[in-house]
Amino acid sequence: MSEDDFHVHGPHDHAIEHAAHGGGDLFASRVAALTAVLATIGALFSYEAGRTQNDALIYKNQAAIRKTEASDQWNYYQSKSAKQSLAELALLLTNGTVNERYKADIARYTKEKAELKEKAEALETQSKEADSQSEQSLHVHHRWAQAMTALQVAISLAAITLLSHRVWMQWTAIGVAVAGCVIGAMAAFQI
Repeated sequence: MSEDDFHVHGPHDHAIEHAAHGGGDLFASRVAALTAVLATIGALFSYEAGRTQNDALIYKNQAAIRKTEASDQWNYYQSKSAKQSLAELALLLTNGTVNERYKADIARYTKEKAELKEKAEALETQSKEADSQSEQSLHVHHRWAQAMTALQVAISLAAITLLSHRVWMQWTAIGVAVAGCVIGAMAAFQI
């Protein structure tokens, strides 16, 4: 440009010129850094939320499998009870050498029923333990999800802060982020 021309910088040109010389908006830089940190922490919280949700599903599946196995054992138990009842009836209706066979059958069914009952009760206990583990994992999953939601809200508030250049909005975003991190710590310690 020649020295005789009149040149006016626009606000955008002025901002670019200052940014190029290290005179950028320090407030915006801080909020941008805060947003990046929150997004990183949020990604970690999101990973943990997914992991604990998967754990809860695996435990719930194990509980259902053990419950089905226990049901099978109880069905076998009922079958043995029916056979034992028939043998007891046959014992009453017969006499002689046939009675000895029915007595042996009754003793065998009694022993088999005791074993089946023990297996069924053990499987029911395992099912209840897996259900309990599922509930615990689901509780922790909800904590991670709450922490992630708080960080997402904090990131949104940080974006509004950039648009409004309001310091109180920045502190609100930081406060919500701290609350999210506290909830995340509760999830990490399974509280």
